[in-house]
Amino acid sequence: MPPLQHMKTSIEHLPGRKQRELARIQEILFEEFDLARGQNSQKEYDKKGRILKIVLFGSYARGDWVDEAGKTAKCYQSDFDLLVVVNYKQLTDMATYWYKAEDRIIRDKTIKTPVGLIVHSLSEVNDKLAQGQYFFVDIVRDGIALYELEGHRFVDPKPLSAKEAYEMAREYFDEFYGAGEYQLTRLFITALEDNRFKEAAFLLHQAVERLYSCYLLTATFYSPSTHNLKKLRSLVEEKDERFREIWPDEDRFQRRSFER
Repeated sequence: MPPLQHMKTSIEHLPGRKQRELARIQEILFEEFDLARGQNSQKEYDKKGRILKIVLFGSYARGDWVDEAGKTAKCYQSDFDLLVVVNYKQLTDMATYWYKAEDRIIRDKTIKTPVGLIVHSLSEVNDKLAQGQYFFVDIVRDGIALYELEGHRFVDPKPLSAKEAYEMAREYFDEFYGAGEYQLTRLFITALEDNRFKEAAFLLHQAVERLYSCYLLTATFYSPSTHNLKKLRSLVEEKDERFREIWPDEDRFQRRSFER
């Protein structure tokens, strides 16, 4: 694998309204990150915390996004996939530093495109690049840096041999598929047959979470640490559009069913 060159920085291939949405999203991320760190915090990572990079990846970076909102019955709409890179691992805690930003983005009426946000420290991303994890190699190769603080570069990735990649993927698949299948075909079905619907819904959520993680880990060697099915679903459907057919969302009832 050749050394990585500087990341792309231009989003001129996107329509003007998409560019404006991304600009607004960046404003919210910086504002809420500053508020979350707190002016009076004595913690070093709060006082010295910085956003080092904001990277657009996925279909909007590649140029093959889909936006059928209001145009077709299916209404499929690609997410803005964003990687935020910070300088301390503690600052990646979504519940402490990023949930208000995510909520503001959802409620902002000028932002029409769904947003999938993942946050990692620079050392985490560089460790994953050094391990040859496809997910991050693809981001750095194909992504677009919307914001970069000078002097904080990504390392060049280590190439995996075909044997190493296969063995790693096999381990992930064996662990996560078996667990997901058991939860789906045994625990969920049993709870459903016993009319224990709350437990069944919880077990179905866990099964789907495991199976989405199984695909991501097997195909890319990365799955975010989250129970948010919408975020996992977005990453999976971004990688393989066949997954879009799993959850019907042609009308409000079907979309609401998934949200519940």
